[in-house]
Amino acid sequence: MDTQHEPKNESPSEASHDIDFVTLGMFIIDEIEYLPPTPPVKDILGGAGTYSALGARLFSPPPLSSSVGWIIDKGSDFPAELEELICAWETSVLIRPTPDRLTTRGWNGYDEHQHRAFRYTTPKRRLTAEDLTPALLASRSFHLICSPTRCRELVIEIRTRRSGLSGSDGANLPKPIFIWEPVPDLCTPDELLNCTNTLPLIDIISPNHSELAGFMGDSGLDPTTGEISTKAVERACEQLLGSMPLQSFAIVVRAAEKGCYLARNGGRKRKVRGSTGTTGTTSNRQEPQQRKKPSALLHGGLQPDTDMEALFAGLLQDPEGTIAREEIEVDPGVERWIPAYHADDASKVVDPTGGGNTFLGGLAVALARGKSLEEAAAWGCVAASFAIEQVGTPVLGKNWDGRETWNGICVDERFEEFKTRLAFS
Repeated sequence: MDTQHEPKNESPSEASHDIDFVTLGMFIIDEIEYLPPTPPVKDILGGAGTYSALGARLFSPPPLSSSVGWIIDKGSDFPAELEELICAWETSVLIRPTPDRLTTRGWNGYDEHQHRAFRYTTPKRRLTAEDLTPALLASRSFHLICSPTRCRELVIEIRTRRSGLSGSDGANLPKPIFIWEPVPDLCTPDELLNCTNTLPLIDIISPNHSELAGFMGDSGLDPTTGEISTKAVERACEQLLGSMPLQSFAIVVRAAEKGCYLARNGGRKRKVRGSTGTTGTTSNRQEPQQRKKPSALLHGGLQPDTDMEALFAGLLQDPEGTIAREEIEVDPGVERWIPAYHADDASKVVDPTGGGNTFLGGLAVALARGKSLEEAAAWGCVAASFAIEQVGTPVLGKNWDGRETWNGICVDERFEEFKTRLAFS
């Protein structure tokens, strides 16, 4: 853990350690007010940054815990017990003392329908790409929670600042994974165009069911039951994907007790056949001659005398004239619901605050470690299950054989059980 007054601004171009996940979500100290007779609680770890870091940390026992990066601006009122709790997670958190201000704080209130109201009670400090140290900039994934316009700015800034960095192995940094969580206030039909303009720059957009419906001018609820409408979620995803058929982003909709819905366009691509030449003998290797294209392709349209057989043969052949049908790789896309972990036992859900952010931390770190979208979503569901079992964050501990536990449960054991339930291999 780093504690300092300002972001690191040294000149080294190499990241000091490997980071799998970084969030630009804020750290907030929460006060939560419930309906009587439940008493309010104060000085609770909160904020999108905290919970998304928790989601990644749940699947990162030490020493892997250092692969989780986040930033805390520590005001003059920062409780010592919260700092001790954060230190116990052993992440690569960057704590920046700011004694001239109060820590960002927020008030949360719930009504009889468990709808949350929120407001800041102290001034907030928004994070930017300039706050990221070289180590954090080298992360394999980034969680952004912001407006569409702000998301585009952050992605461009992060990519620009990463251009001069290399990984711990000295190689160029791979393309990072960007997970975008839209802010609720700007999930409106007026922002839909801004949203679609942002999608080509990111890998995952993850609104909740209400935010997705807001973009479409809908409520997202079943008019008869008042519950979350899975059909409305599927329809909105189909419309959003259909509007941008050539883009490779995925939609992950967080839908509370319904779980999450995954949607991604499929596609086709031709596999690249490698050269048969031997390294070091390029002067003796003959390059294949470029095959002449059918006339219809050269002139841009069909003519009355177009040889259709020759035309389609040209589309299916590689430069050497071999039929290429077997060289086409088909991605069927994804359309799948993943249930909430506690879907069959709602009594386990004590406080839903932060569940969605925790889900995204688990999802992002799984993708950063090469997992499929479906398995990454399962990581997210398991991560969220720990976040909602109590007020605040789950309790970190160890079992009888020294393995890490959260709320007395080993994360990997819960995940294996969930995988069996989902019939994952």
